[in-house]
Amino acid sequence: MNIFVLDSNIVSFYLRQNQQVIKKVQNTLLVGDEVLISPIAYYEVKRGLMAIKAEKRLLEFAALCKILGIGQMDNSLLDYAADIYYELRNKKQIIEDADILTSAFCKCHDFILVTHNTRHFKEITGLRYCDWI
Repeated sequence: MNIFVLDSNIVSFYLRQNQQVIKKVQNTLLVGDEVLISPIAYYEVKRGLMAIKAEKRLLEFAALCKILGIGQMDNSLLDYAADIYYELRNKKQIIEDADILTSAFCKCHDFILVTHNTRHFKEITGLRYCDWI
């Protein structure tokens, strides 16, 4: 069984009723794989919806989180994140901390990241990722 972790941009596509993403989530669950929302994506999406007072979308997001679940963070994530930062810094490929933490979350659990921003993640050794758009 594979576990796919949704990045914030994929969650946003889902909430905007992107049929390609919705069908991909449904089909992934139907074949017995699991789909989670990244804990970092949860924070990014929720703060964004709260900032614009999108009450209806907040309720839709809460319902989606209940269905899929939110990944849980632990201290091993921080070690992976530091390693990723170091690796990228040596390559002169700095990315945002949220992307580093999301990558670390996926790497430390051997999950597959689902993102539309694949260019942010291509330099991270050992990270499995795909784009459902």
